[in-house]
Amino acid sequence: MPSETLWEIAKAEVEKRSSNGSESDGVEIGEKSVFFIGSKNGGKTTIILRCLDRDEPPKPTLALEYTYGRKAKGHNIPKDIAHFWELGGGTSLLDLISVPITSDTLRTFSIVLVLDLSKPNDLWPTMENLLQATKSHVNKVIMKLGKKNSKASSEMRQKIWSNMQKDHPDREIIDPFPIPLVIIGSKYDIFQDFDSEKRKVICKTLRFVAHYYGASLMFTSKSEALLLKIRGVINQLAFGIDKSKSICVDQNKPLFITAGLDSLNQIGSPPVPDNDIGKLHARSPMELWKKVYERLFPPKSSPGLEKERQRLKGEEGRGPGGI
Repeated sequence: MPSETLWEIAKAEVEKRSSNGSESDGVEIGEKSVFFIGSKNGGKTTIILRCLDRDEPPKPTLALEYTYGRKAKGHNIPKDIAHFWELGGGTSLLDLISVPITSDTLRTFSIVLVLDLSKPNDLWPTMENLLQATKSHVNKVIMKLGKKNSKASSEMRQKIWSNMQKDHPDREIIDPFPIPLVIIGSKYDIFQDFDSEKRKVICKTLRFVAHYYGASLMFTSKSEALLLKIRGVINQLAFGIDKSKSICVDQNKPLFITAGLDSLNQIGSPPVPDNDIGKLHARSPMELWKKVYERLFPPKSSPGLEKERQRLKGEEGRGPGGI
Protein backbone atom coordinates (compact mmCIF):
# COMPACT_ATOMS: atom_id res chain seq x y z
CA MET A 1 0.00 0.00 0.00
CA PRO A 2 1.65 3.32 -1.06
CA SER A 3 2.24 5.81 1.72
CA GLU A 4 1.49 8.92 -0.38
CA THR A 5 -1.82 10.66 0.04
CA LEU A 6 -4.11 11.37 -2.94
CA TRP A 7 -2.97 15.00 -2.67
CA GLU A 8 0.74 14.06 -3.00
CA ILE A 9 0.10 11.70 -5.93
CA ALA A 10 -2.00 14.29 -7.79
CA LYS A 11 0.55 17.03 -7.13
CA ALA A 12 3.42 14.85 -8.36
CA GLU A 13 1.44 14.06 -11.53
CA VAL A 14 0.89 17.75 -12.26
CA GLU A 15 4.55 18.57 -11.68
CA LYS A 16 5.56 15.73 -14.01
CA ARG A 17 3.26 17.05 -16.75
CA SER A 18 4.53 20.60 -16.27
CA SER A 19 8.19 19.57 -16.51
CA ASN A 20 7.49 17.76 -19.80
CA GLY A 21 6.58 21.06 -21.46
CA SER A 22 8.83 23.53 -23.21
CA GLU A 23 11.21 25.42 -20.94
CA SER A 24 10.05 28.85 -22.06
CA ASP A 25 6.33 28.40 -21.52
CA GLY A 26 6.14 25.48 -19.11
CA VAL A 27 3.63 23.77 -21.42
CA GLU A 28 3.76 22.28 -24.89
CA ILE A 29 2.23 24.10 -27.84
CA GLY A 30 -0.99 22.32 -28.74
CA GLU A 31 -1.73 21.38 -25.13
CA LYS A 32 -4.76 22.68 -23.28
CA SER A 33 -6.47 21.71 -20.03
CA VAL A 34 -10.17 21.69 -19.17
CA PHE A 35 -11.19 21.46 -15.50
CA PHE A 36 -14.72 20.19 -14.78
CA ILE A 37 -16.23 21.26 -11.45
CA GLY A 38 -19.84 21.36 -10.30
CA SER A 39 -22.80 19.61 -8.71
CA LYS A 40 -22.29 16.16 -7.23
CA ASN A 41 -23.81 13.59 -9.63
CA GLY A 42 -24.45 16.47 -12.04
CA GLY A 43 -23.22 14.66 -15.16
CA LYS A 44 -19.61 15.91 -15.48
CA THR A 45 -18.16 12.48 -16.25
CA THR A 46 -20.86 11.79 -18.86
CA ILE A 47 -19.97 15.01 -20.70
CA ILE A 48 -16.22 14.18 -20.64
CA LEU A 49 -16.79 10.63 -21.94
CA ARG A 50 -19.02 11.98 -24.71
CA CYS A 51 -16.39 14.52 -25.72
CA LEU A 52 -13.78 11.77 -25.92
CA ASP A 53 -16.08 9.36 -27.84
CA ARG A 54 -15.79 6.78 -25.08
CA ASP A 55 -18.74 4.44 -24.93
CA GLU A 56 -18.54 3.36 -21.29
CA PRO A 57 -20.77 3.86 -18.25
CA PRO A 58 -19.67 6.78 -16.04
CA LYS A 59 -18.26 5.86 -12.63
CA PRO A 60 -18.58 8.08 -9.54
CA THR A 61 -15.72 10.57 -9.26
CA LEU A 62 -14.28 10.14 -5.77
CA ALA A 63 -11.87 13.07 -5.59
CA LEU A 64 -9.80 14.35 -8.51
CA GLU A 65 -9.83 12.41 -11.79
CA TYR A 66 -7.61 12.87 -14.82
CA THR A 67 -7.88 11.70 -18.43
CA TYR A 68 -6.75 13.05 -21.78
CA GLY A 69 -7.67 13.17 -25.44
CA ARG A 70 -5.73 13.69 -28.68
CA LYS A 71 -6.80 15.31 -31.93
CA ALA A 72 -4.97 15.08 -35.25
CA LYS A 73 -4.21 18.41 -36.96
CA GLY A 74 -2.96 16.98 -40.24
CA HIS A 75 -0.59 14.53 -41.87
CA ASN A 76 2.82 14.30 -40.16
CA ILE A 77 1.83 17.00 -37.62
CA PRO A 78 1.91 16.08 -33.92
CA LYS A 79 -1.55 15.63 -32.42
CA ASP A 80 -2.96 18.25 -30.09
CA ILE A 81 -3.39 17.01 -26.52
CA ALA A 82 -6.19 18.00 -24.17
CA HIS A 83 -5.97 17.27 -20.44
CA PHE A 84 -9.32 16.74 -18.71
CA TRP A 85 -9.50 17.15 -14.95
CA GLU A 86 -12.63 16.51 -12.92
CA LEU A 87 -13.30 17.45 -9.30
CA GLY A 88 -15.66 15.07 -7.52
CA GLY A 89 -17.73 15.58 -4.39
CA GLY A 90 -19.52 18.79 -5.37
CA THR A 91 -18.26 21.45 -2.94
CA SER A 92 -16.69 19.07 -0.40
CA LEU A 93 -13.17 18.95 -1.89
CA LEU A 94 -12.44 22.59 -2.71
CA ASP A 95 -8.79 22.30 -1.59
CA LEU A 96 -8.09 20.01 -4.55
CA ILE A 97 -8.79 22.87 -6.99
CA SER A 98 -5.22 24.05 -6.41
CA VAL A 99 -3.66 20.77 -7.58
CA PRO A 100 -3.98 20.98 -11.40
CA ILE A 101 -3.97 24.80 -11.71
CA THR A 102 -0.37 25.99 -11.35
CA SER A 103 1.65 28.89 -12.76
CA ASP A 104 3.04 26.45 -15.36
CA THR A 105 -0.37 25.27 -16.60
CA LEU A 106 -2.62 28.28 -15.96
CA ARG A 107 -2.37 29.91 -19.39
CA THR A 108 -3.89 26.86 -21.11
CA PHE A 109 -6.65 26.25 -18.55
CA SER A 110 -10.43 26.56 -18.95
CA ILE A 111 -13.11 25.91 -16.33
CA VAL A 112 -16.39 24.09 -17.01
CA LEU A 113 -18.93 24.49 -14.21
CA VAL A 114 -21.71 21.87 -14.43
CA LEU A 115 -24.85 22.70 -12.42
CA ASP A 116 -27.70 20.25 -11.82
CA LEU A 117 -30.85 22.11 -12.97
CA SER A 118 -33.06 19.49 -11.30
CA LYS A 119 -31.88 20.66 -7.84
CA PRO A 120 -32.46 24.44 -7.87
CA ASN A 121 -32.07 24.83 -4.08
CA ASP A 122 -28.48 23.56 -4.27
CA LEU A 123 -27.65 25.52 -7.40
CA TRP A 124 -26.59 28.90 -5.99
CA PRO A 125 -24.46 27.62 -3.05
CA THR A 126 -22.74 25.09 -5.36
CA MET A 127 -22.03 27.76 -7.95
CA GLU A 128 -20.94 30.37 -5.40
CA ASN A 129 -18.56 28.14 -3.45
CA LEU A 130 -16.90 26.57 -6.48
CA LEU A 131 -16.48 29.82 -8.42
CA GLN A 132 -15.20 31.74 -5.39
CA ALA A 133 -12.67 29.03 -4.51
CA THR A 134 -11.50 28.70 -8.13
CA LYS A 135 -11.29 32.46 -8.70
CA SER A 136 -9.38 32.98 -5.46
CA HIS A 137 -6.80 30.32 -6.36
CA VAL A 138 -6.44 31.47 -9.98
CA ASN A 139 -5.86 35.09 -8.89
CA LYS A 140 -3.12 33.93 -6.49
CA VAL A 141 -1.47 31.94 -9.28
CA ILE A 142 -1.66 34.93 -11.68
CA MET A 143 0.06 37.08 -9.03
CA LYS A 144 2.75 34.42 -8.61
CA LEU A 145 3.14 34.16 -12.39
CA GLY A 146 3.44 37.95 -12.62
CA LYS A 147 6.49 37.92 -10.36
CA LYS A 148 8.47 35.66 -12.69
CA ASN A 149 6.81 36.48 -16.04
CA SER A 150 5.04 39.84 -15.98
CA LYS A 151 4.38 39.76 -19.73
CA ALA A 152 2.49 36.43 -19.49
CA SER A 153 0.46 37.69 -16.53
CA SER A 154 -0.41 40.92 -18.35
CA GLU A 155 -1.44 39.01 -21.49
CA MET A 156 -3.74 36.81 -19.41
CA ARG A 157 -5.48 39.82 -17.88
CA GLN A 158 -6.01 41.34 -21.32
CA LYS A 159 -7.19 38.06 -22.85
CA ILE A 160 -10.14 37.73 -20.46
CA TRP A 161 -11.76 40.70 -22.24
CA SER A 162 -11.38 39.16 -25.71
CA ASN A 163 -14.96 37.81 -25.78
CA MET A 164 -16.44 41.22 -25.07
CA GLN A 165 -16.71 43.72 -27.93
CA LYS A 166 -15.00 47.02 -27.20
CA ASP A 167 -18.29 48.91 -27.65
CA HIS A 168 -20.41 46.45 -25.59
CA PRO A 169 -22.70 48.53 -23.31
CA ASP A 170 -21.95 46.34 -20.25
CA ARG A 171 -18.16 46.52 -20.48
CA GLU A 172 -17.86 48.76 -17.41
CA ILE A 173 -20.23 46.64 -15.29
CA ILE A 174 -19.08 43.06 -15.73
CA ASP A 175 -16.09 41.35 -14.08
CA PRO A 176 -14.79 38.57 -16.37
CA PHE A 177 -13.55 35.37 -14.76
CA PRO A 178 -9.72 35.29 -14.84
CA ILE A 179 -9.63 32.25 -17.16
CA PRO A 180 -12.18 31.01 -19.76
CA LEU A 181 -15.38 29.77 -18.09
CA VAL A 182 -18.32 27.76 -19.45
CA ILE A 183 -21.43 27.16 -17.32
CA ILE A 184 -23.48 24.09 -18.23
CA GLY A 185 -26.93 23.42 -16.80
CA SER A 186 -27.44 19.64 -16.82
CA LYS A 187 -30.58 17.46 -16.58
CA TYR A 188 -32.61 19.82 -18.75
CA ASP A 189 -35.04 16.93 -19.39
CA ILE A 190 -36.20 17.22 -15.74
CA PHE A 191 -35.93 21.02 -15.62
CA GLN A 192 -38.20 21.52 -18.65
CA ASP A 193 -41.14 20.13 -16.64
CA PHE A 194 -40.74 22.76 -13.89
CA ASP A 195 -43.34 25.49 -13.39
CA SER A 196 -42.73 28.30 -15.93
CA GLU A 197 -42.09 30.94 -13.21
CA LYS A 198 -39.39 28.75 -11.63
CA ARG A 199 -37.78 28.18 -15.02
CA LYS A 200 -37.83 31.92 -15.68
CA VAL A 201 -36.02 32.73 -12.41
CA ILE A 202 -33.36 30.03 -12.94
CA CYS A 203 -32.76 31.02 -16.59
CA LYS A 204 -32.50 34.75 -15.90
CA THR A 205 -30.26 34.21 -12.88
CA LEU A 206 -27.84 31.93 -14.72
CA ARG A 207 -27.80 34.30 -17.68
CA PHE A 208 -26.84 37.16 -15.36
CA VAL A 209 -24.07 35.17 -13.61
CA ALA A 210 -22.65 33.89 -16.93
CA HIS A 211 -22.73 37.36 -18.51
CA TYR A 212 -21.19 39.01 -15.43
CA TYR A 213 -18.28 36.56 -15.59
CA GLY A 214 -17.87 36.74 -19.37
CA ALA A 215 -18.82 33.05 -19.55
CA SER A 216 -20.74 30.94 -22.04
CA LEU A 217 -23.98 29.34 -20.81
CA MET A 218 -25.75 26.28 -22.15
CA PHE A 219 -28.23 23.61 -21.03
CA THR A 220 -27.93 19.91 -21.78
CA SER A 221 -29.52 16.55 -21.04
CA LYS A 222 -29.21 12.97 -22.31
CA SER A 223 -30.46 14.19 -25.71
CA GLU A 224 -27.91 13.37 -28.41
CA ALA A 225 -28.49 16.71 -30.18
CA LEU A 226 -27.78 18.70 -26.99
CA LEU A 227 -24.74 16.58 -26.10
CA LEU A 228 -23.32 17.20 -29.59
CA LYS A 229 -23.63 20.97 -29.07
CA ILE A 230 -21.87 20.67 -25.70
CA ARG A 231 -19.18 18.52 -27.27
CA GLY A 232 -18.55 21.28 -29.82
CA VAL A 233 -18.10 23.84 -27.03
CA ILE A 234 -15.71 21.60 -25.05
CA ASN A 235 -13.73 20.84 -28.21
CA GLN A 236 -13.33 24.59 -28.71
CA LEU A 237 -11.81 24.85 -25.21
CA ALA A 238 -9.71 21.70 -25.56
CA PHE A 239 -8.48 21.97 -29.15
CA GLY A 240 -9.14 25.56 -30.23
CA ILE A 241 -11.85 24.65 -32.73
CA ASP A 242 -13.93 27.61 -33.99
CA LYS A 243 -16.43 28.97 -31.52
CA SER A 244 -20.17 28.61 -32.22
CA LYS A 245 -22.01 31.88 -32.79
CA SER A 246 -25.48 30.36 -32.35
CA ILE A 247 -27.67 31.72 -29.58
CA CYS A 248 -30.90 30.68 -27.86
CA VAL A 249 -32.29 32.81 -25.01
CA ASP A 250 -35.83 31.38 -25.03
CA GLN A 251 -36.56 30.04 -21.53
CA ASN A 252 -38.87 27.42 -23.09
CA LYS A 253 -35.91 25.90 -24.92
CA PRO A 254 -32.41 24.79 -23.83
CA LEU A 255 -30.34 27.97 -23.40
CA PHE A 256 -27.24 28.33 -25.56
CA ILE A 257 -25.38 31.63 -25.25
CA THR A 258 -21.75 32.05 -26.28
CA ALA A 259 -19.68 34.39 -24.11
CA GLY A 260 -20.09 38.05 -25.02
CA LEU A 261 -23.36 37.65 -26.95
CA ASP A 262 -25.77 38.44 -24.07
CA SER A 263 -26.48 41.81 -22.45
CA LEU A 264 -28.02 43.11 -19.22
CA ASN A 265 -30.64 44.85 -21.32
CA GLN A 266 -31.75 41.52 -22.86
CA ILE A 267 -31.58 39.68 -19.52
CA GLY A 268 -33.70 42.32 -17.73
CA SER A 269 -33.90 43.12 -14.04
CA PRO A 270 -34.12 40.45 -11.29
CA PRO A 271 -37.56 38.79 -11.37
CA VAL A 272 -39.11 40.48 -8.32
CA PRO A 273 -41.90 43.08 -8.01
CA ASP A 274 -40.56 46.67 -8.30
CA ASN A 275 -41.83 47.63 -4.86
CA ASP A 276 -39.84 44.73 -3.33
CA ILE A 277 -36.48 45.61 -4.93
CA GLY A 278 -35.90 48.42 -2.42
CA LYS A 279 -36.45 46.06 0.51
CA LEU A 280 -33.61 43.82 -0.65
CA HIS A 281 -30.50 45.49 0.73
CA ALA A 282 -27.67 44.44 -1.57
CA ARG A 283 -24.14 45.82 -1.94
CA SER A 284 -23.73 44.64 -5.53
CA PRO A 285 -25.79 43.42 -8.51
CA MET A 286 -24.57 39.86 -7.82
CA GLU A 287 -25.81 40.01 -4.24
CA LEU A 288 -29.18 41.35 -5.41
CA TRP A 289 -29.63 38.47 -7.85
CA LYS A 290 -28.62 36.03 -5.12
CA LYS A 291 -31.24 37.40 -2.71
CA VAL A 292 -33.97 37.27 -5.35
CA TYR A 293 -32.99 33.71 -6.32
CA GLU A 294 -32.84 32.44 -2.74
CA ARG A 295 -36.28 33.83 -1.95
CA LEU A 296 -37.73 31.26 -4.32
CA PHE A 297 -35.07 28.59 -3.82
CA PRO A 298 -33.71 28.81 -0.25
CA PRO A 299 -30.47 26.81 0.03
CA LYS A 300 -30.43 23.57 1.99
CA SER A 301 -27.60 24.61 4.25
CA SER A 302 -25.15 22.15 5.71
CA PRO A 303 -22.55 22.92 8.42
CA GLY A 304 -19.64 22.15 6.08
CA LEU A 305 -21.02 24.34 3.30
CA GLU A 306 -21.72 27.21 5.68
CA LYS A 307 -18.23 27.00 7.16
CA GLU A 308 -16.66 27.08 3.69
CA ARG A 309 -18.87 29.98 2.66
CA GLN A 310 -17.73 32.01 5.69
CA ARG A 311 -14.07 31.20 4.98
CA LEU A 312 -14.38 32.34 1.37
CA LYS A 313 -16.29 35.46 2.46
CA GLY A 314 -13.32 36.35 4.68
CA GLU A 315 -10.92 35.90 1.75
CA GLU A 316 -13.20 37.97 -0.46
CA GLY A 317 -13.11 40.81 2.08
CA ARG A 318 -9.33 40.81 1.92
CA GLY A 319 -9.02 40.60 -1.86
CA PRO A 320 -10.62 42.00 -5.03
CA GLY A 321 -14.12 40.97 -6.14
CA GLY A 322 -16.39 38.07 -5.28
CA ILE A 323 -19.06 36.12 -7.04
